[in-house]
Amino acid sequence: MKWIRRKLDQARKPFGPGQKLEKYAPAINAFDTFLFTPNHTTKKGAHIRDVVDLKRTMITVVIALIPALIFGMWNAGAQYLYQERNLGSVTDVPFWEALTEGAILVFPLIAVSYIVGLTIEFIFAIYRGHEVNEGYLVTGLLIPMIFPVDIPLWMLAISVAFAVLIGKEAFGGTGMNILNPALTARAFAFFAYPLYMSGNQIWVHEGSTDSISGETILGSLAEGKEVAYSFSDAFIGFIPGSVSETSTLMILIGAAILILTKVGSWRIILSGFIGAAVMGLIFNAFGANALMSFDWYMHLVVGGLAFGLVFMATDPVSAAQTFKGKWIYGFLCGFFGVMIRVFNPAYPEGIMLAILLMNVFAPTIDHYVVQANVSKRKKRLAKAKANLQTA
Repeated sequence: MKWIRRKLDQARKPFGPGQKLEKYAPAINAFDTFLFTPNHTTKKGAHIRDVVDLKRTMITVVIALIPALIFGMWNAGAQYLYQERNLGSVTDVPFWEALTEGAILVFPLIAVSYIVGLTIEFIFAIYRGHEVNEGYLVTGLLIPMIFPVDIPLWMLAISVAFAVLIGKEAFGGTGMNILNPALTARAFAFFAYPLYMSGNQIWVHEGSTDSISGETILGSLAEGKEVAYSFSDAFIGFIPGSVSETSTLMILIGAAILILTKVGSWRIILSGFIGAAVMGLIFNAFGANALMSFDWYMHLVVGGLAFGLVFMATDPVSAAQTFKGKWIYGFLCGFFGVMIRVFNPAYPEGIMLAILLMNVFAPTIDHYVVQANVSKRKKRLAKAKANLQTA
């Protein structure tokens, strides 16, 4: 590490104050802070001295994403190979063959996401004269994890550019965005390229061919078909879907990491699942169609609901900030997520739209929570004054 430190110090000299490449200092500083602890501290204003900085927070989230990512790569390969070879199930595919096939499919998505997103981040950092933020370390990984495995790379690149430019930099960059950037990318792709983001033939590699079916559970239900997967299959993740949204088990492992490290809000996650369960129970009481009759507990383990609640709804920038607001915000994310997937058969996966909707209303929720607390304190103060006057 000392050798790397010396080489970086040598490379930084032309970027120092007064040097000819000073304008591009944010670019070289980004590599430095990625490898080493920043060598600067706050100089003025109120601040908290803590070992947990933005880089460590982002790396914690990346670590929490790894179980779902690895399983997603395996499942992407297994879903394709078991049908290609006409096997009995995905578990009949040799583990390393499935993982290798999936990695070949997924790594280009990750590479495009980081190359396009970080390029734009570097350009804005140099233009605005500030350091490159570590926020895209997570966003760049989240985006390919919530896309179909066969999405054309140029479509992914345009979606990433839109998310960074319009969903993030237009509001001032990391910490200023009102919408989750990863979901913004998916929403853009869904409306710009609907044939590549919806339907029953896109969720498995080469699913458009006659021999391979990419049909999801929610897609089958929307067409009134019977579900061919059990609760255990859906919970573990042996089902078609976006790259890393299929395994609720791996997602919950990631949730545990976020909660134990206090990076993610357990209130939002728990209330989100409660809200989804409540909406599912309400629909079960009516049972007018296949989606309404779908068992409420199955809603919790299929589609992107679990992934969205754990990794998207808990975004500390776009989520509610107050304790009570987090309960309300999370509950409504899950509640509306199931409502949208049932009421819109053309797009049975609704957690994306639900979270984006609640991102917009999160400040309003916090505002009314704060105002309610202020009103309660005013009433207690008025009551205390009245008691003093009568004493």
